Amino acid sequence: MSLEEASRQLEAAIHDARVSFDCILLEELDRAHTNAITARAAVDAAEQALRVELEKRAAEKPDTTERVEGSDVSAESDGPG
Repeated sequence: MSLEEASRQLEAAIHDARVSFDCILLEELDRAHTNAITARAAVDAAEQALRVELEKRAAEKPDTTERVEGSDVSAESDGPG
């Protein structure tokens, strides 16, 4: 998946949510329910695509938590002496 897929899924969710809204106004509750379910599925798919992209970028980012050789960052000091 990609960011483009996430964007496409969100556009589909918007459309399905609007259709569901209109169906409610027309009292077509079965159709409104179906479109609400498909809107939710599209949002879930977009969220998954974003999660995959975030994990991919986190894996590509260099680890900045490595300790510098010779330093002891975790050592506590009570001050001089």
